[in-house]
Amino acid sequence: MARTMNATAPPLACDVLVVGAGPAGAACAQRLAGRGWHVVLADQHDFPRDKVCGDGLIPDAHAALARLGVLDEVLSLAQPVPAVRCIAPRGHHVDVPGTLCVLPRRELDHVLVRAAQRAGAQLLTPWRFEAPLLHGAGDAARVAGARLVSREGAVAEVAARWVVLATGAAATPLRAAGLAERHTPSGVALRGYVRHTEMWHEMARDAHTLQLVWHPRLKGGYGWIFPVPGGQFNIGTGVVGSHELDEAGHGRRRAGPNLRQLFEAFCEVHEPARRLVEQGHWTGELKGAPLRCSLTGARFGRPGLLGTGEAIGSTYAFTGEGIGKALETGLAAAEALLAGRAGSAERQADDTAVLGHYTQALAALKPRFDTYEAASYVNRWPWIANIVVSRARQSPAILRKLQGLLEETQNPGNLFSWRGMTRLMFE
Repeated sequence: MARTMNATAPPLACDVLVVGAGPAGAACAQRLAGRGWHVVLADQHDFPRDKVCGDGLIPDAHAALARLGVLDEVLSLAQPVPAVRCIAPRGHHVDVPGTLCVLPRRELDHVLVRAAQRAGAQLLTPWRFEAPLLHGAGDAARVAGARLVSREGAVAEVAARWVVLATGAAATPLRAAGLAERHTPSGVALRGYVRHTEMWHEMARDAHTLQLVWHPRLKGGYGWIFPVPGGQFNIGTGVVGSHELDEAGHGRRRAGPNLRQLFEAFCEVHEPARRLVEQGHWTGELKGAPLRCSLTGARFGRPGLLGTGEAIGSTYAFTGEGIGKALETGLAAAEALLAGRAGSAERQADDTAVLGHYTQALAALKPRFDTYEAASYVNRWPWIANIVVSRARQSPAILRKLQGLLEETQNPGNLFSWRGMTRLMFE
């Protein structure tokens, strides 16, 4: 529950408190601190820290990293990849070229946090968000900071003219902040790291790819194998649409295989996955995490508070890609604060302007999320991948359309709609 700020001065105050130092939070903090704002960037973990993710960086992430001035540093650490290999249930595949690389989130997020610190943001770890501080009562209450709890149980009240919540897919912070509309995730993912130097060099000779696998045994989701620098692979499975909701926004897991069973099925139907798991050496445990997709499930903000990143559903339902859009929404939150002149002496008078700018920016992104949501039915009907992959192998024009999906210059509905499928089969 949110609590009202008492009259005692908190131990720390700032212009903006960003809670969560993943891509969205770090991007927002860097942009604001670089404009001279006093920004505190808080996270419940010390850095560097691990984060469950596929670790793939596609063109939208590259563009956002370039805006932040860290792309060259990321590329110097990452494994370059020339293509996404889409593997259909029948086993045939097509390589979709793109500007791609892989860097574990442990390293990527640390790069972004250091960049925020260089810009002037103050990093506060390990502190967990517990509740917003409120000024006023009832519907007129305005967020005026946050109550944070350390790993040892110490409590700090940080006063801030604005709070940006970038706490990821976990529902607890969203509920505490009064932003949650959906109490269950959109999907779930499971991944681990395996070292297999021989297999890594074999794939390098054939040009590393990001392998995405669809199969009836993986119905509802997909499997992946991504090369990581140093002879390792990120291997995992994901399911989107894993939970169904009731009218109150609560939910339960849909019937079907759990993630462990899905991962085992992936290793049975995809020989490279089986070989990797049976012959490789695990360097990171198999971990699961929730996903929030399609800019749904949470309010974007309230007076004094903006939500950003996966907290507001910045992951694509079709592909599970979320790093690029997390960065974009974090930058959009910063730009909304700047455009609303929330750094002036009259910040509280600018709530409407800030929330309006931010809502408008996210509304511009929403149609893209909707088309990817519609395309995600391929995960439920993997036989469709047989048609798309087969036609792309025969047609350079269709291959270019798949490349356009990576580069976000192509509407997924042009391929992954019933009309698009009809064209693929009969044109």
